[in-house]
This record gives sequence, C-alpha cells and structure tokens, in this order.
Amino acid sequence: MNRMFVMMLGLLLLGGCRPRAQEHAEPRRLPVAVPDGLELPQYGSEEDIVVHTGYTASYNHSTLCPDWVAWELTAEEAEGKLEQQRNFSRDPEVRFPKASREDYSGCGWDKGHMAPHADMKWSHKAMAESDYFTNICPQDHEMNSGAWRKIEELCRRLALRYGSVYIVCGPIYDSDPPRHIGSACVHVPDRFFKALAVADGEGFHTVAFLVENNRQEGSPRSYAVTVDEVEALLQRNLFPKVPEEAENHYEWSFWKQ
Repeated sequence: MNRMFVMMLGLLLLGGCRPRAQEHAEPRRLPVAVPDGLELPQYGSEEDIVVHTGYTASYNHSTLCPDWVAWELTAEEAEGKLEQQRNFSRDPEVRFPKASREDYSGCGWDKGHMAPHADMKWSHKAMAESDYFTNICPQDHEMNSGAWRKIEELCRRLALRYGSVYIVCGPIYDSDPPRHIGSACVHVPDRFFKALAVADGEGFHTVAFLVENNRQEGSPRSYAVTVDEVEALLQRNLFPKVPEEAENHYEWSFWKQ
C-alpha cells in the first residue's frame, strides 16, 4: 500500500511540473543573419571611398565634405572609456583637393563630426581618424551641441540595448549656389541626414533623421522620418542589404529610450 502511494505521488508531482515549466518558458527566437557591410550605402566607382578603423567614408573633392560616412556601432564600442584627444587634420588616405584646419579658422561654424568622436573611444587610432576632415562638415554650433548630439547619444544607447546599430549619415545641400567657408571653398550643408538600421530576432528595423543646419535643439523624435524619405532626397539606396519593406516605415516605440 505504501509503495503504491509513493508511486502515485511521484506521478502527480511530475505531472504537475510539466505545465508549469511550459507556462514560464520564453519564446524561442532565431537570430537574423546580418550581411557584412550592412551599414554601407550604394556607391559608384567614381567615388573616393576610404576605409578607416572605425568608419568608411565617401569624400567629395568638390564640396570638400564627405558625401556619406558609415559605421557599425557595437555595444562594446559604445562603452569605450578612452580619453578623448582632438587633433583635426587632413586625411592622408584621400587625394587633393581636401579641407584643412585653415578653412575652418574663424568661420563661425563647428567642425562637425559625422561619425562621432565619442563613438570611437574604444581605440586611440579610431579616435584620431575620426578627426580627419574626411569625417567633418561645417555645422551650426547650437545644432551640433543640441539636436545632433542628442541623436548621437541615442545611437549609443541603442547599441547598448540591441547589441549593434548600423549608421550612415552625411550632408544635404539645398542652396544654389551653396554657402562656403575658407579659401578652398568648403561647402556648408543646409541639412544633415542620419539613417539607422538594427537587426533583432524579429527582423530588420530602420529609422532616419533630418536636421536643419541651424539652431536645432529638439528631441530625436521631432526629426524622425523614414529611410525611404531620405533615399528619395539623396537618390541613393542607404541600406541596399536591408529588405525594402523595412525602410518605408518606423515604429518609434522600438527606437525610444
């Protein structure tokens, strides 16, 4: 009798454990395969492409600014703690003509980083290369330290949250003729774009930002647009390796921090 009771009790206990384990099981998500160079936009053979430690850029020898700068920012890189040191200089890897510090001297515009110096604090070499004028555009100070900085900080938080964020950004020129600074006539952008892509267990997510190059201090959400909208302005595919259906909308709940 006792033996039978113990067997029945054991079966009841085992039976009771199974549904409880199933009830609390996390849904299984398969990782999305991320192709190499996902951050790189479409570009032509005539572009002067330079690959540095922390970013890739297309330098325009007419505007003396990059047409675009692209990089992947990982969670580990976003946590970089190296001390920042500034030393703006000409990029030895691109041909002349190219911008110099003298072009920005006394111009009233910031030397605005496309790939932020703070994104490169994981490597002394990456930080030094981020100060090349290949990565710099004239930016309004209030915009650079306001809206643009907030978007940069958002990108670092996104990298920490999702493990990696793919970024491409650059200038937009609306004025005809364009404004310029310095004896070399460095063009002053009217706007800037920044496009982001993230891959998670559910697929690809994208969002972009358009910011006027003047006093802009708003939150990132106030500048958010679809990647498709920016691509139409630039006539360039910003994420050719991302499915098209992921670029025609964004869900701010995914991006807000």
